[in-house]
Amino acid sequence: MSNSPAPPLRWRATLARQDWKAFTAAWLGYGMDGFDFVLITLVLTEISKDFHLSTIRAATLVSAAFVSRWFGGLALGALGDRFGRRPAMVLSICLYAVGSVLCGFAWGYWSLFAFRMIVGLGMAGEYSASATYIIESWPQRIRNTASGMLLSGYPLGSVLAAKTYAWVVPHTSWRVLFWIGVLPVVLAIYLRRRLPEATDWQEARKAGKPQVSATGRLFAGRAGLWNLPVCVVAAVALLVVLRGESLAVTLSLVAVIAACFVVLAVGFAQHLWPVVVALMVTVFCAFLYSWPLQSLLPTYLKTDLHYDPAQVSDALLYAGFGYAVGSVVVGYLGDRFGTRRAYVAMLVASLVFVYPVFALGEGHTVALWVLLFLLVGTSSGASGVLPKYVSDHYPVELRAAALGFSYNVGALGGAAAPVLGAKLAQPLSLGTAIAVLSLAVTAVVVLLIAFDVPARVQRAADARRADRPASTTSFPTSEKV
Repeated sequence: MSNSPAPPLRWRATLARQDWKAFTAAWLGYGMDGFDFVLITLVLTEISKDFHLSTIRAATLVSAAFVSRWFGGLALGALGDRFGRRPAMVLSICLYAVGSVLCGFAWGYWSLFAFRMIVGLGMAGEYSASATYIIESWPQRIRNTASGMLLSGYPLGSVLAAKTYAWVVPHTSWRVLFWIGVLPVVLAIYLRRRLPEATDWQEARKAGKPQVSATGRLFAGRAGLWNLPVCVVAAVALLVVLRGESLAVTLSLVAVIAACFVVLAVGFAQHLWPVVVALMVTVFCAFLYSWPLQSLLPTYLKTDLHYDPAQVSDALLYAGFGYAVGSVVVGYLGDRFGTRRAYVAMLVASLVFVYPVFALGEGHTVALWVLLFLLVGTSSGASGVLPKYVSDHYPVELRAAALGFSYNVGALGGAAAPVLGAKLAQPLSLGTAIAVLSLAVTAVVVLLIAFDVPARVQRAADARRADRPASTTSFPTSEKV
């Protein structure tokens, strides 16, 4: 895919009114997605008290949405590939809105866990549908900017959730916070009913490119007799892992889960399965460095620094704005200097701020706000170009399903992150555990992106399959660093 630099500050001139309308609708939906998804992280302490849960068990409620995301990304992505990006977006937003409302009616741990899984289904589809829609609708040379601007909606939705938490929960109940999550969604659905279809998807249909059904490849005919049990095994194994088994059992189940996902990747992606698996690993690590901070920060502020709800809300406000600003900045830098250059540079910069954030104790509120803005802006903000980076590896006829599956399987790193962070906090402190995970895993992601390991893995597989030099393959790769 071409990645010619866009002139500084002139990219807006290439956009029509229809492009902005499409972006606004997708951005609002993604922002409300962020609002609904992070609510659980804000009220973990209140839910733990009401349902008598330990910190580790409560953290699995954050992970619950990730259990279902892999299937939601595949199924709703396949819907987007088959029938268009727009209907997939509308269905996704309805799913996570319904799931959020149901969370407010939960009567215990398992009911809340199940309702969070519905939120995860919708969020997975929202990510793949919105990302592919905007990336395929905007001009190619500013698609990193489109990706970064779109992802800025998620942290701003999180900021809105944090402020709503400070206004609502101290005066009512944590349940009311979930019920409010359905209200802004009406606007996004209204706008999406009037959107045109994504440009690349329409052009692919006009050109007569074959329509690919990822779910058809997996579940139609004899394939379903094999792949349906694989899905069930993966789901059950994920649930058992989250219960907190012994290390030996956990590692065995993780191996089973990984094998199931590889089988599914081979089934729907066929010869592209190596890049799908490699991108799963890359995204998994990206979530593993960012989600300990995102999911456990409210708990850290309340337990270790003894912040009240208003102070927690203020801290998350600065972190959320940092995330949003970082997403926009990395998108612009991606179009100017290349997707991977921008991604790697932001991640390396983030390493500077990890230790100072958790070295501060009580009584340094303003300094902590500034450092959180910088840390989250450079670490989580770097993921603003992640949809562009992942989508560059896939052809348009399989892009939504492949992006949805690889990204949301990788997002299981977000399921592991809060549980792993909580366990590490037992021998260490919670702040130290978050810092250790952030530093170590960020370094791994830097290496994976800098050397574009997913594309290299696919080229090697293509060369072996075709018995020819990897340089002659037609496999699309992201631009060089």
